[in-house]
Amino acid sequence: MQPMQFPFVEISGGPRDRGRQYGAFASARIARGIEHYLAQFSACGLDTASIRRHVESYLPRIRDFAPTLVEEMEGIAEGAGVEFESIVLLNARTELLHEARVVANRQREKEEPDGCTGVVILPQASATGQLIHALNWDWKAECASTSVVVRIRRDDGPDVLTFTEAGAVARAGMNADGLAVTANYIESDQDFRKPGVPLALVRRKVLEAETYAQAIGVIASTETLTSNNLILSHRDGVAIDFECAPAETFAVYPTDGMIVHANHWTSVAGLAKYKDTGILTTPDSLYRDHRVRERLLLKGGKISKADLVEALRDNFGDPWSVCRPPRPNPYGALTATVAMLVMDSTAGTMELTPLPALNTKSSTYALSGDPAMAA
Repeated sequence: MQPMQFPFVEISGGPRDRGRQYGAFASARIARGIEHYLAQFSACGLDTASIRRHVESYLPRIRDFAPTLVEEMEGIAEGAGVEFESIVLLNARTELLHEARVVANRQREKEEPDGCTGVVILPQASATGQLIHALNWDWKAECASTSVVVRIRRDDGPDVLTFTEAGAVARAGMNADGLAVTANYIESDQDFRKPGVPLALVRRKVLEAETYAQAIGVIASTETLTSNNLILSHRDGVAIDFECAPAETFAVYPTDGMIVHANHWTSVAGLAKYKDTGILTTPDSLYRDHRVRERLLLKGGKISKADLVEALRDNFGDPWSVCRPPRPNPYGALTATVAMLVMDSTAGTMELTPLPALNTKSSTYALSGDPAMAA
């Protein structure tokens, strides 16, 4: 039996109206996601009152950073019939899960991080001469049933197409001005020491940028609670990988016409200043990016989308592979490659395959056209 394909919704109007449309459409998936994370917090010893206090502590920073996204999240809560704090929780789940683990005093090396293997093929290495931007997203297997594709029609900037957990404002995606972004988990010894903006909001702000320079400005100027890696591309043939500490950003440029990044730091400047603490939980990262790069280099600079998909299906080291089947972590939660995402920002299309280790069927979603024909 094939995993279910991801639902698609188009939203438009002002921020609150957009949020209401999104929340009403995805209410069941939003409720399932909230239940999933609340169960994790509860297992760490956090009751509802404690969770609410943590969530409320994020609101001042979020309001300062993106007041229109606060409006949109309020609309999502109204449309889905849930508390606003629950939507904030979904948008700050990376940060809140860390706080829950601190409360529970769990060993860091026992945790299961949000993984990913990201790839950009530049036009000079592409069989079609067009840029390809792709990602294997590794996280909780349950998220295959809590994620959606959202097309955002905006009056105040470029339209956005994003794949995300239902209720969140963005995860990976592209906009109508040719920008595309994906994210990878990385970790440093300076994480969670100072307040910062949740990562989901940073990614959405990047997708709202009208130019590549503006998008870089968002990445470089925003202080976050934790390190993260963002791969930013443009359909005109530009891509840079940004390894971000909470208050500092390091640019990593393509080699051999491509970027391949997993879950460890690669910037020499970054490694001179920060200790890579994430490698304790993602040792497989050290071969995952190498495996994908080596398979793509064999194509001699004429890499097709099919070649890229084949490389992202690599199963060396199974289950600690580029394409991960569902497997239990030490606390009983199933983790997997939740989705394989391949974006063509020239055509404005996003191809998504749920649970690709178990499934070969994908759906294609578009930035433009009849919403009924998008998926």
